[in-house]
Amino acid sequence: MKRTIVIFICLSFCFCSFAQNNNEKKVTDKESVLYKKIAQLDSALFSAYNSKNLNLMKTYFTDDLEWYQDNGGLIDFEKVFANFQSIFNREYTLTRSLIKESLEVHPIEGYGAIEAGSHQFSHIENGKLEVGTFKFMMIWKNEKGNWKISRVISYDH
Repeated sequence: MKRTIVIFICLSFCFCSFAQNNNEKKVTDKESVLYKKIAQLDSALFSAYNSKNLNLMKTYFTDDLEWYQDNGGLIDFEKVFANFQSIFNREYTLTRSLIKESLEVHPIEGYGAIEAGSHQFSHIENGKLEVGTFKFMMIWKNEKGNWKISRVISYDH
């Protein structure tokens, strides 16, 4: 009986160790090619956003884009870019910056990657700096090296 218990405990430790190692591999290493690619795409996308280049921004999204926002519901491609245009038409400039230490990249086998993190949007209103920090998740689709966002979840507003 004692031998059976010892074997069971040893197998349990092995299984737990295996499961922990597998979970650690699910988050992409910050030095990996995938992590660097998604970080670079994020930077390029929001450089276009910060410079109000709507046409360039559109090239980063699939035509069947679904954008889920906690305070705005489900929004399609056309409505997303109508909203961006409205933001760009405001008297003040709203800029976005990624909170770099929050960035996570997870591979999606046979599809692309998940990008998750937090970002800040800031602008000057009535002479005062206004800053909001929000969470996001983007699903990047890789079609033969052409990366585009197919889904966005924007929350914690």
